[in-house]
Amino acid sequence: MKPTLPKGTRDFLPLDIRKRDYIFNIIKNQFHLFGFDSIETPAMESLETLSGNYGDEGDRLLFKVLNNGDFLKDVPEEILGSKNSNKAITHLSKRGLRYDLTVPFARFIVMNRQHIKFPFKRSAIQPVWRADRPQRGRYQEFYQCDADVAGSSSLFYESELIRLYDEVFDQLSLPVTIRWNNRKILYGIAESAGLKDHFNLITIIIDKLDKIGNDGVVKELESQAFDSKDVSKLMDMISTTTLPELKAKMQSEQGHLGISEMERVLSFLDSNGLKNELLFDATLARGLGYYTGCIFEVKAKDANMGSIGGGGRYDNLTEIFGMKDVSGVGISFGVERIYDLIEEKKLFPESVLGSKNTLIACLDIDSFGYAIKIQNMLRKLNIACELYPEPVKLQKQMTYANELGYAHVAIIGEEESRQNKINLKDMKTGQQSLLSFTELAEIICQ
Repeated sequence: MKPTLPKGTRDFLPLDIRKRDYIFNIIKNQFHLFGFDSIETPAMESLETLSGNYGDEGDRLLFKVLNNGDFLKDVPEEILGSKNSNKAITHLSKRGLRYDLTVPFARFIVMNRQHIKFPFKRSAIQPVWRADRPQRGRYQEFYQCDADVAGSSSLFYESELIRLYDEVFDQLSLPVTIRWNNRKILYGIAESAGLKDHFNLITIIIDKLDKIGNDGVVKELESQAFDSKDVSKLMDMISTTTLPELKAKMQSEQGHLGISEMERVLSFLDSNGLKNELLFDATLARGLGYYTGCIFEVKAKDANMGSIGGGGRYDNLTEIFGMKDVSGVGISFGVERIYDLIEEKKLFPESVLGSKNTLIACLDIDSFGYAIKIQNMLRKLNIACELYPEPVKLQKQMTYANELGYAHVAIIGEEESRQNKINLKDMKTGQQSLLSFTELAEIICQ
């Protein structure tokens, strides 16, 4: 059998894991500092839970899981004969792999409401799956790191999430632009242009602007038989770059409400300057259908890469599970793309890229017990070390240490055991020293 991986998935080597843990640890630390408690949800959710929340395009990207057993037995013959997959799937599959962490969070809130207090601030770092076309920075299996607040409509939390983005990317030394908008503003733009009845379609088309450009958006809008004057007004409004300028053009009560919400968020940010750029972008749409207020998208500066974070306010997400009036807002970090960018820009610190700490090389079987004792004593001091599993020739053990990048090799033989000492070799300088255990511990801890 030829070993293969499913497309859009990857293996991770030990160094890859160390690099990814570096990113995770920074994000986790900020989640903790901002008061977001961790939860986990299953990899699989009911298809009924997942479907209908991501728009038609998102629903097409759901991974469906076949029912157990004879999954064809309950499919009516007429559906099998017609080869209509959309009709057949309701009989073939009741579960799907989660597409994101937000919809499972809404389901979690409803099922665990008796165990949580509102506002409920949750974080989650788990893999998600999307049947998307793999490309640079986009995979079919990838991790999301989410922070959400449920049970509060306070716009203060939007400002907190902006600060959270700002702190994480500052600590990663990755300059970004935090683009933001408001779905009410988008509705107001559509209404002002006389196209409010086509709001969902318009947001889907506007969301493609980065990919197809202004001309492409105009072409798609005109292909829907919209009046050219309405299209022109729409394009004029989404090209607006400041809230005061947009306010002067806005002819929608809903649109003005969206502008007021953004101004309110900005008032919470005045007292603490951001390290990264916060940019109002009237073209930002965020294609997911559950957003109702402020929306966010993060892009790295000086990088040919899509968004590395996104999120927004959702007022009605738990309503589909029978629980009304639970407003929420959240953001997500695109860890896989962040990883690729930090790797490309060589921003991983030396402590992450650096060597393993210490290999203990034993030269004879009689000294092996002493070597085990040294290993255990070092570990009790929280010093990472490993003992080569057998007393083979020193050259073989040194080659192993060199290839795996150990910083030190602690050599133990008959003489070292007799003197209760350790011969330590610095693999970078080649210097060797005969040391007591205390001296050994001090040096390799430096």
